[in-house]
Amino acid sequence: MELIQNNADLSAYLAADEVIDHHHPLVRETAARLAEGADDSYDYARSAYEFVRDAIPHSQDSGDTRVTWRASDVLERRTGICYAKAHALAALLRAEDIPTALCYQLLADDGGGHVVHGLVAVRFHGAWHRQDPRGNRPGVDARFSLDGERLAWVPDHRSSEMDYPVLYAEPHPVVLGALRAAPDRPHLWKTLPTAL
Repeated sequence: MELIQNNADLSAYLAADEVIDHHHPLVRETAARLAEGADDSYDYARSAYEFVRDAIPHSQDSGDTRVTWRASDVLERRTGICYAKAHALAALLRAEDIPTALCYQLLADDGGGHVVHGLVAVRFHGAWHRQDPRGNRPGVDARFSLDGERLAWVPDHRSSEMDYPVLYAEPHPVVLGALRAAPDRPHLWKTLPTAL
């Protein structure tokens, strides 16, 4: 699949905003701590990915009902769903000048419908590489990789699942709207986007 930037300007994938707030002190402190043990930008990206994947539980897995959407809040509260965890990883990577995009998949949900799933893409060696920081659990074994994707899920096209090819510099408005409007995760689960 060819990944398509929604913004031709690569600097857009380094920008800070209200959601990917890599100028926030907590994001900067976390990035600096992770960078201390890294040999190079690739090693840093892998460490940041593993930190978000492993140290910030997916709120559905942990039973946490809080909804986070801003990267600094995800890091502070140590909880988030896939979109929020993607925002946190994007902020940590952009804090160290690694171009990072937000991207999405459409996956079947338990109720027979579909739901949008969020992940990121990092740019190394002139190409984009998708990464899924959702968090591992039985049946899910996502890993950081620039040599073939190791995502949580591979869409089943027979079930109308799909990869969206667009790489967004900011969160998709449908995703951000659902996160911001949800008072808690049970409400969010009823209003998750079913398409972009």
